Formats: sequence, C-alpha cells, structure tokens
Amino acid sequence: MDPDGGEASGRGRMAQLFHLWDLVPLSVSSVGPMFSVAATGGVMAAQAGWWTLPAIAILAVPFIISSFVFRLLNRHFPHAGASYHWSARVVGRSISRYQAWILIVAYFVSIPPIAIPAASYSLALVAPGRHYAPELVLAVALFWIAFAATPLLLGSRPTARVTQAFFALEMVSLVVFGAIGIASWSRLHAPIHFGKPPIGGILVVAVVAATILDGWEIDSYAAEESLRPRSHPGLGGIVGAFGALAFYALLYPLMFAETPMHLLADSADPLALWSTRLVPGAPWLILVPILASTAGGLWLTTYILTRALFAMGREELVPRQFASLSRRRVPHVAVLVTLGATLAVTAVQLLVSSLATFFGLVLSAAGFFLLAEFFLDSVTAVVFLTVGHRRLPDLALHPHDHRLLRAGAVFSSIVMGSMLVAFFVIAPKAIGDGIDQVILVLTGLGVVFAWATRKRAKTPVVFAGHDRAEPDQLSAALTWPVHEVPSQ
Repeated sequence: MDPDGGEASGRGRMAQLFHLWDLVPLSVSSVGPMFSVAATGGVMAAQAGWWTLPAIAILAVPFIISSFVFRLLNRHFPHAGASYHWSARVVGRSISRYQAWILIVAYFVSIPPIAIPAASYSLALVAPGRHYAPELVLAVALFWIAFAATPLLLGSRPTARVTQAFFALEMVSLVVFGAIGIASWSRLHAPIHFGKPPIGGILVVAVVAATILDGWEIDSYAAEESLRPRSHPGLGGIVGAFGALAFYALLYPLMFAETPMHLLADSADPLALWSTRLVPGAPWLILVPILASTAGGLWLTTYILTRALFAMGREELVPRQFASLSRRRVPHVAVLVTLGATLAVTAVQLLVSSLATFFGLVLSAAGFFLLAEFFLDSVTAVVFLTVGHRRLPDLALHPHDHRLLRAGAVFSSIVMGSMLVAFFVIAPKAIGDGIDQVILVLTGLGVVFAWATRKRAKTPVVFAGHDRAEPDQLSAALTWPVHEVPSQ
C-alpha cells in the first residue's frame, strides 16, 4: 500500500477473482429471502396485518432506486469501502468518517441476530418442539460462526462457491414452496381483509423492512475482488434487489392468505406455520432452506463488514491491522475480530440475563442504522449528480445525463429521512422503552469517532480498478452509457 494514500500496491490488494456470475448469487443470498420472511413475518403480521404488503412496497421503491445509484457510484469509485469511500470522494472526509461509523454499527448489529436463529433452526431440525438450554444454543451458534469464518478465511473463490451451493438450495426451495402454495390456494386461502390502515404499524413494518431489503449491496464491497470492478459491481445488486422483491411479492401474500393471521402474529417462525399447512408432518422441508438462508446471511453480512474494515484500516480510521492480508489475500484480522466480537455479544445475550434486554435493544437498532446508511448514500448521490462536475473536475460527468436518477436519489433521501425521524416516534411502542436512547447514544458516538480519527485518517486510498475481461451478455443487457473515469 502507498503509505501516503493513492492506489494500493499489488501486494496490499485482495485477489481479483469474482465474475458477474459470482456476484449475483452473493447479492441474492445476502438478502436471505427465506430467513428474512421467517425472521420478520411474525412481527409484520402483528403490526400491520395485510398492510404489511404496501408497507414493504413503500420502502422497496427507494431501495430499488438505491441499487441503480450504487451501480453508478461503482462505475466511478469502485472500492472495498463502498459507501463511506464514495462519501469521502464526493461530500467530504469529515462526513465520510461519520458514515464509516454508521456503516460499522449497521452491519455489526445485524450479525448476532443471524447467529442465534441459525442455532435455533439447527436445533429445531434435530429435535423439533423442545426447549433448549442457553448453553446449548450458544454452542451451536459457535459452530455456525466457525463455519462462517471458514470460507471467508479460505478466500474469495471458496466464499463464492459455498454461497452458490446454499443459494441453489434456497432458490429451489422458494420455487417449490411457491408452487405448492399456488396449488393449495383453493384449499387454504381465506378472504383477504385489509381493514383500517394502522399508520403506526405500517411505519414500523417499513423500518423493519430495511433489514429484509438490504444485503444486495454486497457486490459494491466486493469491487476490489471483481475482475471487472467498473462494470460488474452494481449489476449483481440490481438483480438481488429485484429478486428479493419478487420473492417477497410471492411468499408474503401466500403465507398471509393461507395461514390465519392471528397465528402468524408475533410468531417466531411464521414460515414453519405455513409449511405445516402445506405439507403436514414434514417441518424439515422448510427448516432446511431457512437454515441455508440464515447461514448464508451470516457469512455474507460478515463479508460486507470485513471489506469495509479492510478499507478503513488502510486509511487508519481503525487500527492498521484490519488492512492486513493473509497468504490467501483475504483480510483475516477483520474476519477474526468481527466474528470473535459476534460470539462475545451472542454469549452475553444468551447467558447474562441482566444484560439480555439491553443487547436486545441494541440489536433491534439494526433496521435504523441500515436505513441511515442507505439514506447517507442517497444524499451522496444527490451531491454527486448535482455538483459532482464542479467538485470532481477530473470526471467527465454532466448532471443533465442523469436527471431521472438524480430525481430518484432526491426522492429516496426524502423517504428514508422521513422514516428515520418517524422511527423515534414509533420505536418505543413497537420495540421497547429505551430504544430511542440507545439510538441517540450510538449516533452520538459517531460524532466522537469522526472527531477522534480526524488527525490519523490518511488520504483515501483510490482503487483505479481496470476491467480485465470483455463484457458478458448479462452485463451488456444491464449496462447503460456512463462516462468513463480517467485512471487516477
């Protein structure tokens, strides 16, 4: 790495191995459609009933727009730090340091809520219907954390191959259960009744939906490991965003229509309830794909965070050791520290009853910080598409070329910003007293982080990212004209 900033040296780079067909499964699996429905369906049913569907649609629009925004920003600034790096290049380094903190919190607090369900689904698969000691749940969670670490430490290619295997299992299961659900419609469906819209519940569901509509952005953080860093990152995200929305558009209506709403409300496993009505006596049919979806989400969410920490380590926003690469050219320190901290938080939440409520509140903040991260990205895009040609004169960028995308970024910023404000009103009732204070403390610590790193932060490391291969058919189909960026 160039100690004074600029492009990282070959010795400090991760291996460029990902093709587009690697990035698409990463993006779709990182969303974890089956795990997302299993984890949030009960809460959504309780809060909004059938109004869950329009609530998801409300947030889906800015998230879909964001996928195109990410595509554009990846074309100009491919980087393992993705959104926080874009902010540094476009808005300013002070804002970028704050966004780096939001990014860390958003993805770290998303990981333990995946590890614990992975353990619970595993135990339910082996011995359904039993109550398990916290120590046993922790032991199984440790297994999945170690399992997640294995492909990440082995390198990019093993990570892609393991993800593809789990992705295939989940996709087949989605298709099978969708087909069975459609075939069972005449036998199981009940009248669809929306009733009076619960405004508070709809807002809760919209914020919770941030945790099920994100994840597709993983290919932005894989930019430095892509063979075509200026062309492929962002495409996988677009496919993942639309794919997730399509799965939810199929699964949620079928599950809601074919399972009594009072049974789904606050259920810990609404998909299992639905599956037992579709195929009685075979709970493993749904538990296996849910577990695959959960496990995939565990290492892929970790992947996003470790690549961001790697980029921050190069600029000394976090200790330089996070930028260390193993012989397999993966950020092993970032992986081990992230998953080690995940295990510690999981252990405290499971074993220390006096702190379990507090950690539950902290981990419940994931939706807020994920939404905040995408909100800041939308603001970055607005600045970039409005005054980017003045702030970055080396870019051949003309704002009039992207009027529609600029309008979409403005719309996304307004919608997401409004939901962040609304969160403080509805969260205490929906999640629990103290959640507002937890959010305020964590966001306030971001100011401390930005101030503390102001002197030691180095000039942002630029990844020039020259494409190495000819565009394939999928890439060509999804690509629109974008002004190329001169080599940095």
